[in-house]
Amino acid sequence: MEGLILPEGYKSALSLRETQKAIKVTKDTLQVSLAKALNLDRITAPLIVTQGSGINDDLNGVERKVSFDMLNIEGTAEVVQSLAKWKRMALYRYGYEPGEGIYTDMSAIRRDDYCDTLHSIYVDQWDWERVITAEDRNVEFLKDIVRKIVGALADSKDAVNKAFPSLTRTMEREVFFITTQELLDMYPTLSAKERENKIVEEKKTVFLMQIGDVLSNGEKHDGRAPDYDDWSLNGDILVWNEVLGCAYELSSMGIRVDSQALLSQLKKADAEDRLVYPFHKGIKDNTLPLTIGGGIGQSRTCMYMLEKAHIGEVQVSIWPEEMIKICKENGIELL
Repeated sequence: MEGLILPEGYKSALSLRETQKAIKVTKDTLQVSLAKALNLDRITAPLIVTQGSGINDDLNGVERKVSFDMLNIEGTAEVVQSLAKWKRMALYRYGYEPGEGIYTDMSAIRRDDYCDTLHSIYVDQWDWERVITAEDRNVEFLKDIVRKIVGALADSKDAVNKAFPSLTRTMEREVFFITTQELLDMYPTLSAKERENKIVEEKKTVFLMQIGDVLSNGEKHDGRAPDYDDWSLNGDILVWNEVLGCAYELSSMGIRVDSQALLSQLKKADAEDRLVYPFHKGIKDNTLPLTIGGGIGQSRTCMYMLEKAHIGEVQVSIWPEEMIKICKENGIELL
């Protein structure tokens, strides 16, 4: 099946019961480390928002949202695809100041995600957001935050290994920073994913910057919504997954758009009609605070930390029957 990676001779280092215990250790440890590193409070967050509010994440702009009508509430509800916009509004409502932030457990349904080794229609993330100043909107500040997040991830991996000695792999703490254009210049004949694999296999932990805009070859490295990340100040945290033998994304994050970046990116994306929404008006008129934020995949992180070969080994979701059969035949037991 497309996108299904079957490592030869794979056998989980943990039993099913050990896996469940290790998932809890991973989540508990990382939440504490991340909150401490970035000065974040944990808050509650929505599973559903109203259609037409402009709050839901449009991802690449083509994904269908899960929606439904309600018994005694007018309008249509949508299951969130991420909380990128909602978090920024929450920081404003709750009165957070520069250097302070929030994180939450985000659960989402992405019905148009293709189910494979790394992807599920159920998405769970630690979504976080922190207020910054105008002076913080620069690459060096972004890199400093990335280093803190990678440090928290590496500390958590060490803690999980200590709790479960059958886990033996470690995470590279030193981050290699590179832009998508620099990566294209290095490997002009390779595809975007091939370029990622090449650099991450060599450097092990990479922050790939400036995702969303068109590169010199006339293509985008990857799609990004135009109204949350500033495409010149964002990126993905990628690590080398030794079990799967490929580059592996743990987090997508970035400094968020200010008024100037929002207007520029909406124009490039032919999405200036979004300026009617309260969220976009709040950025345009500088009502909403300047922020940095992102999402860290919970199941993605657990899969990496617990040295698993399929995301379905650490989350309960729905999978194609053929995939369940093939995985079982290859030593991969989906929950």
